[in-house]
Amino acid sequence: MEHASAAAIVDTDGLVTGWSEGARRLTGYPAEEAVGRYARDLLAQDTEPGAVSALSGTVLVRHRDGPAVALTLRALPLLTADGSPGGYVVTAERPGEGTFALTGETFQQSSLSMSVHDVAQRYLRANDTALRLLGTSEQELLGRRLSDVMETIDADGPGFRQYLRQVAETGRPARYETLTPASSPLGEHAWRVEMWPVRDASGTVAAVAMAGFETTEQHRARQRLALLNEAAAGIGTTLDVVRTAEELIELLVPHMADFAGVDLLDWVLGTEEPVVESATDVSLRRVAHRSATENYPRPTPHLGERIVHPTYSMAAQALQEGRAVLRGPGDPDFDRWIRLRNEQAPHNRAWRRSLRSALAVPLRARGTVLGVVLLARGAPGEPYVGDDVALAEELASRAAVCVDNARRFARERGTALALQHSLLPTGLPGQAAVEVAHRYLPSGSAAGIGGDWFDVIPLSGCRVALVVGDVVGHGIPSSATMGRLCTAVRTLADVDLPPDELLTHLDDLVSHLAAGGEGDEAAELGATCLYAVYDPVCRRLTVAAAGHPAPAVLLPDGSARLVDMTAGPPLGVGGLPFEATELELPEGSVVALYTDGLIEDRVRDLDHATAELCHALTASVASLDELCDSVLKAVMPEDPCDDIALLLARTRALGAEQVATWNITPDPAQVAATRTSVMERLAAWGLTETAFVTELVVSELVTNAIRYGEPPIQLRLIRDHSLICEVSDASPTSPHLRRAHAYDEGGRGLLLVAQLTQRWGSRPTGGGKTIWAEQPLPQG
Repeated sequence: MEHASAAAIVDTDGLVTGWSEGARRLTGYPAEEAVGRYARDLLAQDTEPGAVSALSGTVLVRHRDGPAVALTLRALPLLTADGSPGGYVVTAERPGEGTFALTGETFQQSSLSMSVHDVAQRYLRANDTALRLLGTSEQELLGRRLSDVMETIDADGPGFRQYLRQVAETGRPARYETLTPASSPLGEHAWRVEMWPVRDASGTVAAVAMAGFETTEQHRARQRLALLNEAAAGIGTTLDVVRTAEELIELLVPHMADFAGVDLLDWVLGTEEPVVESATDVSLRRVAHRSATENYPRPTPHLGERIVHPTYSMAAQALQEGRAVLRGPGDPDFDRWIRLRNEQAPHNRAWRRSLRSALAVPLRARGTVLGVVLLARGAPGEPYVGDDVALAEELASRAAVCVDNARRFARERGTALALQHSLLPTGLPGQAAVEVAHRYLPSGSAAGIGGDWFDVIPLSGCRVALVVGDVVGHGIPSSATMGRLCTAVRTLADVDLPPDELLTHLDDLVSHLAAGGEGDEAAELGATCLYAVYDPVCRRLTVAAAGHPAPAVLLPDGSARLVDMTAGPPLGVGGLPFEATELELPEGSVVALYTDGLIEDRVRDLDHATAELCHALTASVASLDELCDSVLKAVMPEDPCDDIALLLARTRALGAEQVATWNITPDPAQVAATRTSVMERLAAWGLTETAFVTELVVSELVTNAIRYGEPPIQLRLIRDHSLICEVSDASPTSPHLRRAHAYDEGGRGLLLVAQLTQRWGSRPTGGGKTIWAEQPLPQG
């Protein structure tokens, strides 16, 4: 280390003009004896060939005391204002015993790109690797400013200059990464650049050294990994086939391609099963494409149009072979395909002439080919290589799974929707009790179609049942369960059970269905239901619910409120009672039944949502249908995550002129008097044509009530779209048809009633039963 500062300054004539203390220790000559002498006079022998031009080498110097001293010399030129050498700084040190003077050779022959710059950013030295990359010689490079050189290779010139200046000013080393673009003469390469200060004997920064490590492979590996990570998060964000294809294209361009397109088989865009493709030309449909430069090339075909790929094309072969196909100019099939495309779309000829290579990758998922993704890269980009093919296959594989998931979801959604629509009422029968309007909006969420349903069921005595329900879960299982419950409700309604009893039977059914399943299947059978019965004669609404939201009622005075009732447990819980709530409604009231998708939202308060519903019901509209739309617009969440069913019913009432009632004394002698009263009422109604059948029905039903029933007994006639005869008594025993033998005196009455009327039946009441028969009115 004591000789580290041995240095001398020599002018261009070889005259020593400067001499350091370190030089005195090595040679014995003080500065006053060395300065002014020619450097060759201090040598013990001639210099090695080429040492002068190389500015480095080992020489023998004659020590002042006589012996020769071996020294390793290195010279650095001192540049003038015009960039030419005005002298040299020569440093000297003793070579180690048994070592070689390879310091200069190591720098010059390093595989790293290395250079030395003065503090004004001029080149002082550059090794062979740097000269080769820059495409110049050392004579042409030395003395030139870094900014001039960087501009010629289109690199990150400002970045270089900024870091060089920082090292020169602060004396601290720096490190940064840069990328030369594909348009550069160097091509697209990544570099990690190390810069460090070079200090003179006084410790002052005299130069800045720089070494460039090429990290292109590592850079591309990081890019591939980043692209795969981005694909995991960015492809398949929706269960939509076309959107998934668009997400793949957005990832490929411009990271991997200057142009990319996705073509799918037709059946993938529908709900059909895969079809077997022939070995001839392949017909696909373009669903997504993108160019790195806007409208260049101008994509053909347009989105949604069909494109036919001939058998020799990359797309057809990729589909047929199930593997990626890479081609470029010079390949016969590729050139043939280019000629065909030039004929079909001549406006893109210039773009095709710039192509470096193209890649077709099949979209294959679960053993099924769905389509193909096409990638093309033009000049100045580099052709695709094996790593690009592997990356494209990985991205296409991920996208294909997402496309197949979207396709399967669309198919299941379509099946569930078709099943649900087949079960929901489409045209509700006209009846006297209510005017109805309804809406059903299937969920658009990834969870699939839910199990919401509604129904309007005509009952005996002009009454009507209003039903809404919601099955837990989504998809085909929920729709199938909804179908079971919907059918069960209609069956139980036909028995004319009160709402609370009907829900009890329905709860038992759900419990039995759940007991037959296992795990998640059993859980899917959970459901809620609201069942209401409206009687237009007494204008009473009876409601019971199983875990379902309470209905809202709009009264004729314009006020709206929720019905105060007990929600009850959801269906399938079992062992808990259901409670019915009764309320009398003025004629013209609107009852709103709905499923929870209308009012429930992740960010909305439930009480606030029900208040919005009541307020929405008060809107001034011309019809019940318009009120449905108004309620949905005002109350429905912005992004519904569940199905929505809404059923509105405006109540009607049957006036006293349409109903006739008689209290019957339990005496057989009263039957004749009752028949007479009924005939008089029919004449007053203008229904004498029905007198024969009605007289027989009244006689049979009243006689049976007197003979087998218990008082009080009541007869009621209701005239609406049909003529209904009802006889009520306090006995819970229901009548039934039986076949009378030839010599039996009775047993034929109910059989005649069943044959002469449109329909008949019985229903339980709070204190007994009601037997009813309905016959059509004559068309007038």
